Amino acid sequence: MEIMGIDIGGSGIKGAPVDLDRGELASDRCRIPTPHPAKPEAVTDVVAQIIQSFQWNGPIGCTFPAIMKDGIAYSAANVDDDWIGTDAQRLIQRKTGDPVKVINDADAAGLAEMRYGAGRGKMGVVIVLTIGTGIGSAIFIDGHLVPNTELGHLEIRGKEGEHRASDKVREDKNLSWKKWAKRLNEYFQHVEFLFSPDLFIVGGGVSKKYDKYFPYLDLRTEIVPAQLRNEAGIIGAALAAEELI
Repeated sequence: MEIMGIDIGGSGIKGAPVDLDRGELASDRCRIPTPHPAKPEAVTDVVAQIIQSFQWNGPIGCTFPAIMKDGIAYSAANVDDDWIGTDAQRLIQRKTGDPVKVINDADAAGLAEMRYGAGRGKMGVVIVLTIGTGIGSAIFIDGHLVPNTELGHLEIRGKEGEHRASDKVREDKNLSWKKWAKRLNEYFQHVEFLFSPDLFIVGGGVSKKYDKYFPYLDLRTEIVPAQLRNEAGIIGAALAAEELI
């Protein structure tokens, strides 16, 4: 079974049909830079353009970098504030003519990792943290998603965690992997204390470079890199839209 997955990010919007039986893209993905300003009409025009490039008709799953409830965005990260209060689901449906499910981007990546990746078959409390421009989070309890957690905003030393330990901070401050790992470890230890998870899964762009900083982390909790990497959002979006079938 195939469902279209779309992943909306601050720098790019990408999508492809997803083979849900195999947990992988069914064709090469299409990526278009996110328009700036990233207002609702402009962004959803790009989404429609990607859908049309595949001549797709059918259910669409879409990620969005915001708190999402019943298709409505209640925040906006790396996109225009005009999104706050916008019914993203209805807007995309109007542009494409297809049934749409919109889900938080980190939640989507987590769904993909739990079904096909590093979290497959894992029970207990699993926390997926996507580390890039910010820090996104997805919490699973015995395989069930607790939606819209925003653990990147936990306060560490008077700052939001993602303002101290994201990959963007590492790059902006030109931190060595060891120095950045110290900040990341402090953040992970705080999350560990609050939730006592059974497993951490690290996603985002730094997941493929885990060997550069994992050795410096000191945690009680098992920690592993995500397996689906940059395709996790697209695959997770399609998974979320499975309910539309």
